[in-house]
Amino acid sequence: MIGKSQLQAIRAYLDEKLESHYLPLLREMVHINSFTANAAGVNQLGQLTAELFAPLGFTAEFVPPANPQFGNHLVLTRPGKSGRRMGFVSHLDTVFPPEEEIRNNFRWRRQGHKIYGPGTVDIKGGTLIMYMMLDALHHFQPALYDDVTWVLLLNSAEETGSDDFGHLVRQRLAGADTVACLVFEAGSMVKRTFQVVVARKGMGVFEVQVEGKASHAGSAHQNGANAIVQLAEVIRHLANLTDYTRDVTVNVGVVSGGTVTNRVPHYAEAALEMRAFDPTVFAETVAEILAHNGRSTIQNGNGDFACQVRVEMIRRTEPWPRNPKTDRLLGIWQTAAQALGYKVLPEERGGLSDGNHFWDVIPTLDGLGPSGGNAHCSEQSADGSKEQEYCLVTSFVPKTMLNLTAVSLLLTQSS
Repeated sequence: MIGKSQLQAIRAYLDEKLESHYLPLLREMVHINSFTANAAGVNQLGQLTAELFAPLGFTAEFVPPANPQFGNHLVLTRPGKSGRRMGFVSHLDTVFPPEEEIRNNFRWRRQGHKIYGPGTVDIKGGTLIMYMMLDALHHFQPALYDDVTWVLLLNSAEETGSDDFGHLVRQRLAGADTVACLVFEAGSMVKRTFQVVVARKGMGVFEVQVEGKASHAGSAHQNGANAIVQLAEVIRHLANLTDYTRDVTVNVGVVSGGTVTNRVPHYAEAALEMRAFDPTVFAETVAEILAHNGRSTIQNGNGDFACQVRVEMIRRTEPWPRNPKTDRLLGIWQTAAQALGYKVLPEERGGLSDGNHFWDVIPTLDGLGPSGGNAHCSEQSADGSKEQEYCLVTSFVPKTMLNLTAVSLLLTQSS
């Protein structure tokens, strides 16, 4: 554990550099539009990030993604003297197209302890905390810093759920030599109490397509088989799979069908997602949704034609459940928090992160970025009912102190 006097020195160091050095770096990042589909912007941010970490001894590698329309993933590596590795994960992309930022005047804007802007909390602020941690470790604990191989991986397309980045992390970090992988998504800080993420729901995305039979709605209604009616019945069954007592939700998010009101619709479709924490519940619900494939309960008036339902799973991300390796990391963060006069609580979060893709092979902890709010929100209204994404300036130094102290303790225990 870092001594009390050194902790005070580190805190003073971080406080002194926050306004003069760290936040200006974040401002540079926020000024770059890095919408997932804006490959040039994502690559520009990747280059800036590589230049930021270069003075700390990191070498950059730009890895093409599986989807050539996206920007490059970024891997930053600093070899250590021992065989031990530590992984840090962030991402480069945001969800805001350039025109949306312009339309809503969504840019760097500081008001009191809040800084508004695209990516301030999700996740450019998390990348800054990675930098602050390593800067302080390099300055105050050079022997520890030099001993470990640091591998920083930044996803170019996290907001679209790029599975190839998960494979990249597993490739670079899997193995007994990796002590942990830390994910710098935003994490709550209320006064002196922090939350870190120890589990995340899995997600399945499905398409439902219904083939019916068209006919004239006035003169030959009985000849038609209404695809919308069939889809409505299926939707009701699927929505009823939601069970809050088991933390499983099924959300039908998109529905379309038909062309005009004087025609019995021959086609309808819907898109939905399912989420669950428990792997068994997740698998069972996937099976229940797919069981609707082939359903045929709506017929035409003559009974010689029935609607046909097709259900297809187009994306599957397994849950990240509570597990002993993550809980061990939680315990270390709680011990570090006590030394600093803080408190750390576990959070099980419904949203996905890159951690879903590798928790099972690498000890993983998430939610280590700054505190803030309104992630993925760009709109602002005069009455305050709509407000933009922001990070809390007051969370950067405390969160860095917590993570740095915990990492030092983790590495000391693992030596």
